[in-house]
Amino acid sequence: MADNWVETTAGDLRRWADERGEKIDGQGARLLLDLAAREMGLEGPDALTPAALRALLLEVFPDTVVAGADEVPSVLDTLRAIAAFLGDTGAVTAERAAELAAEIDRLGPEFTEVVAATDDAERQVAAEVVAGLMEADGVPLDDQDAVEEWMRGFEALPDEERYARAEEYLRRTEDLVVPPVRLAPAADLAEAARRCGLTAEVRALAEWTGERALTELDELTAADAEAAVAALGLATPRRLPDVEVGDQTDLPELDRLWWAATEAEVIRAEGGKAAPGPALPDLGSGDDERVLRAWLRLLDSVAVPDHDPSDGLDAIELVQNELTGVLIHLYEQEEPATPAELADALLGHVAEAYEISDERSLAEAVRDALDLELADLARWGVVEPAGDGGRALTPLGVWGVRELLLADGFTAPVVGELAGASAAELVAGLAWHRPETADEEIDGWLASHDVKDAAADLLDVMRGGGPGARNLAAAVLHRVGPEAAPVVRAAREHPLVSPYAALWLNAAGDPAGRELSRAEYLWVFVDTVAGMLETAEPAEAVEAALVDAPPGAEMREMVDELWRTDHPGVAEVLEALGDHHPDKATAKAARTAAYKARSARAAGSGGV
Repeated sequence: MADNWVETTAGDLRRWADERGEKIDGQGARLLLDLAAREMGLEGPDALTPAALRALLLEVFPDTVVAGADEVPSVLDTLRAIAAFLGDTGAVTAERAAELAAEIDRLGPEFTEVVAATDDAERQVAAEVVAGLMEADGVPLDDQDAVEEWMRGFEALPDEERYARAEEYLRRTEDLVVPPVRLAPAADLAEAARRCGLTAEVRALAEWTGERALTELDELTAADAEAAVAALGLATPRRLPDVEVGDQTDLPELDRLWWAATEAEVIRAEGGKAAPGPALPDLGSGDDERVLRAWLRLLDSVAVPDHDPSDGLDAIELVQNELTGVLIHLYEQEEPATPAELADALLGHVAEAYEISDERSLAEAVRDALDLELADLARWGVVEPAGDGGRALTPLGVWGVRELLLADGFTAPVVGELAGASAAELVAGLAWHRPETADEEIDGWLASHDVKDAAADLLDVMRGGGPGARNLAAAVLHRVGPEAAPVVRAAREHPLVSPYAALWLNAAGDPAGRELSRAEYLWVFVDTVAGMLETAEPAEAVEAALVDAPPGAEMREMVDELWRTDHPGVAEVLEALGDHHPDKATAKAARTAAYKARSARAAGSGGV
């Protein structure tokens, strides 16, 4: 039905323009009419009212069309032509046509602002994606010729391939995000690096080695390896019992330290000779940056070994290969993890990544091997006891693991770094924070911004962002002081902001505050859950949404009403409620309502 009136109207509009000798963007007109039919549920051109125009321009168009600010005049001119055509042909009264024309003129500045904000955000995201794709392909971003050559090749790809590459990049980028952490002061970290066991053992090995002959593999001879272990007092629990030392690799603990020292250039081993390396003085330097840089290279070597899985790994080598996963697990956890919990997580990954013939025997061996690794990490100053038998990263360990994550392309936020950010950057960054660190970030941001400026910037984010950004910006806005009332009052007319502005004004006791209408309340509920669905699993989003939702029969009644809500995400929200609401009757009602919402949109007859 929607296609019929849209196609008919678009054809009549073209003929009308031709007869008058006027040019019209036929494709643009068809798009606007289609949005009115499919996204807003208008059943014909006569249903186009000033209110519908406002929703079309300020809500539907920015959410569904990728457009630049330079295209706004053309869109407005096309709408003016549609309004004139409808009045000329009697599809609407002359009075309605005049109202439409006047509303288009009134909406022009606000529509321009919304499209510009959306366009800027989209361009920024697109630029970040393109830069990320270049870096992944090894293109130096400061090499203009290389950048231009890559861009020519990328733009020559079929649209489908470019979109697929961008989607894969965004998916991978989202996976490469870890929770924010607090970092100790650099001076404290450097002092910890100077004093830790890893530094002490590597320095002792380098000083003991001095200048001496090595094997053809640039390793210590068997005799020297045994002498080094004795001189350093190095425990060797991984050494095979009753096996004569034939070469350095028969003493795994020493072998690991040796290669860490050589890779970090604390020892120079080449041409069959050993000598102190250029990084040896750095480990005892008074320069904090030099100490940390040298220590990080040691950590990188001992935590990221290069055993080849195709050669067949014993339990010790397997655990060492997966040690970075253990460190990331500790980095991401809010609470300390016990060795048993770490072993279970490691074994779960091993079961997925390797072919295992005897899982029971391997599990026991892996637990023993992990205990050895944890003991080494504790001695090296990376891990420490915490809680009831748990383990946690030391401040130095947190810093080191974060540096390794950054080197691997992870986004690894630090608590406090958003204080000087823009409102858009704050909202984007808060998506990765836990509640307690989010509160800290918000407090820091508000403290460094003028109240009215903060409110204005947050409202801009709410106008141009999606549900998730709108939810977070609204949450921050509620922490802004009452001095922002004039700014919030001025934003009440924007359809995406109006309900949130009313809530803020009401909470602030402002005379302009008011209770939300039932339709607004339902819209805010849908907007809130839709925002949660952007970053959380549906089950988690529903659980969070139900904390403040009405109970029992009242919730079922609300679900029955939700499908009529004029929100593009209502069907997805209802589907999530249908799949995960704990009350069976409410879940069933939500599934039915989701079907109604999708059917109404498909038929072009949905929403109020």
